[in-house]
Order: sequence, then C-alpha cells, then structure tokens
Amino acid sequence: MQRLETRFKELEKNRQKALITFITAGDPDLATTEQMIHTLEKAGADIIELGMPFSDPMADGPVIQLASERALAAGTTLTEILATVGKVRVNSQIPIILMGYLNPIHAYGYARFAQDAVAAGVDGLLLVDMPPEEATDFLKLADKAGLKLIFLLAPTSDSSRVSAVADSGRGFVYYVTVTGVTGARKEVSTTLASELDTIRRYIKIPVVAGFGVSTPEQAAAVATAADGVVVGSAIVRLFQQYSGLELEKKVEEFVTSLKKAIAV
Repeated sequence: MQRLETRFKELEKNRQKALITFITAGDPDLATTEQMIHTLEKAGADIIELGMPFSDPMADGPVIQLASERALAAGTTLTEILATVGKVRVNSQIPIILMGYLNPIHAYGYARFAQDAVAAGVDGLLLVDMPPEEATDFLKLADKAGLKLIFLLAPTSDSSRVSAVADSGRGFVYYVTVTGVTGARKEVSTTLASELDTIRRYIKIPVVAGFGVSTPEQAAAVATAADGVVVGSAIVRLFQQYSGLELEKKVEEFVTSLKKAIAV
C-alpha cells in the first residue's frame, strides 16, 4: 500500500483528520527544507506539501510568491528538490507531495520526472495549471511509475470538472475553499460543508481543503467538513520573519497548535 493511502487509512481508523502543511522548497535553502520537513513531522503534520519554486506563480499570493523568489535566488532546482526528498527518506516515511506549475515538469520531461520523483520518494504531484482534461498522457506515465496525480476543485467547479477529477484524481482531492490566490483569510467559508457534501457524491477518495486557513480555529472549522486541512501561507510567512533555531521553534509551535485544534 502507498504512503498516502496508508496515512489516510490510519487517520480514518483513529477518527482523525489529516494536517497537511505546505512550505516552499529551497526557502531559504534546501538544507533548511530538509530539516523543516522533520520539524513539521515532529509537530504533528501528517502529509508535507513542498512547493516547487516558479518564476510566475499565478495562483499564489504575495507570501508564497516571495518564498519562491527567495528559493530561486538561492539557486533551487527541481533536481535538487528531488535529491532533498531522497535525503529525507533515509529516516522518514511521511507522505510528501510536490506542488507547483507545469512548466518545470514539461522542461524536465514527463516520463523522466515521474520515474525520478518516485525513485526519490515523492508520493504525489499537484500542478495548479494542469486540469484533468489535459492530463491524460501524463496520468498514464504517472500511474505506471506509481506517482499520484492530485487535482484541484473549487467552488466554481462545474459538474463536468467534478466528474473529470473523480475519474482522474489519485491520492486525494484538494478543494480550494475560496476563489482567488493563496493567502490568509479572516474567516472560513460558511458554505464549505454543503459544497463538500455535494462533490462527495462523485469523489470517492479523501477530500482535503485549503487556501486561506491561517489559524488553529479556522483549521478546526475546516476539519469538521473535510478529510484534511492544508495550511500554507501562514507557515511560509514565518520563513519571512524568522531564521535558524528561532524559525524552527516558531514553526513547531504553530504546527503543534494546528494539530491539536483539528484533533478535538
């Protein structure tokens, strides 16, 4: 059984929801990324999303855009990100998802990337600008390699898109709780539960929700409706404010508070 499937089954058995934490790979450097994955796991993260820095991150708000800029300025490459995942795998089996945009994967080569990613220990891939309708060829290559392609749904997704994701989605579905780019919001959508109830008529794999979740209270609210909660910008902002041991401490404290909130 794959790491993602195993983690969700364990959580379901224990009546828990998944805490999925996002950081940008290479911000401020890949040594920090490697250490921070272990810190996130220690603090209670169930799944790690690593952002692949890209020069034109159209779905990202200013916090993650700046993180991508810092990572690119440090010389972060896709090859080095895979190598970092490989180092993590020496002593951790936490599920790891790469999240980003299609262009770097296209340049790398779809078949080669799927094979290299799985060999490094990557469990899944979420490409913001690759809808399921355009993913047929890549999906075949990813399935063959054992890489889970994960797709997005949003409040604006129509029935045809939901059906396409139901057919093509692997691992879990990422439900965007708001329209717009990533970034903290003041409150969680009051219609989230009903929206998720609707798409669950078609989606049989776990559905996690994110975009805008920035406090333990918001995480708890989302967790009542979804199978997991994704927190990104609120964690990445700490990388702007702190460094070294202080960064590690702040991230661990915040993620611990998130996990505690969704466990209630």
